[in-house]
Amino acid sequence: MSHAALDQPTLDPAGEWEAWRIERRRSVTSPTGNLALVETRWFPAGERPDLDVARAGAPEGVTVTTLERTDLVTGRPEHGLRFWDARSPAIRNFERIEVFPYDPAWVLEASYTPVPGARRVAFEHIRDNGGTRDLVVPGDISLTVDGHDYTLSAFDDDGTLLLVFGDPTNGESTYGAGRFLFVTHTGEGRVRLDFNRAFVPPCGFSDQYNCPMPPRQNRFHLPVRAGEKRPVFRDGFPAQH
Repeated sequence: MSHAALDQPTLDPAGEWEAWRIERRRSVTSPTGNLALVETRWFPAGERPDLDVARAGAPEGVTVTTLERTDLVTGRPEHGLRFWDARSPAIRNFERIEVFPYDPAWVLEASYTPVPGARRVAFEHIRDNGGTRDLVVPGDISLTVDGHDYTLSAFDDDGTLLLVFGDPTNGESTYGAGRFLFVTHTGEGRVRLDFNRAFVPPCGFSDQYNCPMPPRQNRFHLPVRAGEKRPVFRDGFPAQH
């Protein structure tokens, strides 16, 4: 790669990355982690589920939560329930998340230009059969990688910038639909992208999620050999179960 690495912000970046990996495992295997989601149940438009009734009827070890989305055709809100099993088959059969070795060359700095107002960008989602959902993109991330200029769109995820990106490793050594990365603000007009912390999206652990996919501007021309690759399960257990 011809791009320059950013000076590391800590004395032990590789050690912090190892701690991040441990936390990732704890997160995805937790009672309401990615591997625990066993059912997403949507209700007819205008109907709200009774959470108390659903929780009362849930088996031991199953947590029930609510969620909401917008109907792609009518624009009306839809309500649903999610069921999380602390002893799901996916948790019991999970082994690890494959990763690339830590590479400081993939810690990059970039400029960030806020965009006034609530600009919304259409993101295709993995389970919408080609449909798109608009997500708030509060600014543009500009950087040069291997001689190519990119203007990336990261959307607002509860106050944090979340980048959904793709690269030639997808479907080869990494999760096929792309990966996620949280973007760190480092100062006025600057951000850091540590691709060593690129992670498999929730839909890579359970087919009950509906993850956004990388838009064209977020697709890199060269392989990003950093961060998580894909989850590994015991022999015979299907991924995204």
